[in-house]
Amino acid sequence: MNQYEKGRHTPDVQTLKLIADALEVPLNYFFCEDEVSAELAIAISKLSADQKKRIAEIIASLPSEE
Repeated sequence: MNQYEKGRHTPDVQTLKLIADALEVPLNYFFCEDEVSAELAIAISKLSADQKKRIAEIIASLPSEE
């Protein structure tokens, strides 16, 4: 773990999955660029498939802020 923290090694996806499982977070948590995205990743991972679909539809319906 120390080698990963110091940036000397990068964990492969299988290792990240093991870490995610141990921390009880989804794999995509490690790829979030900000805290809000990380919180959303955790919250969404706990939803049922139907709830996830509904959330995706809600997000798709929001106007973009370009």
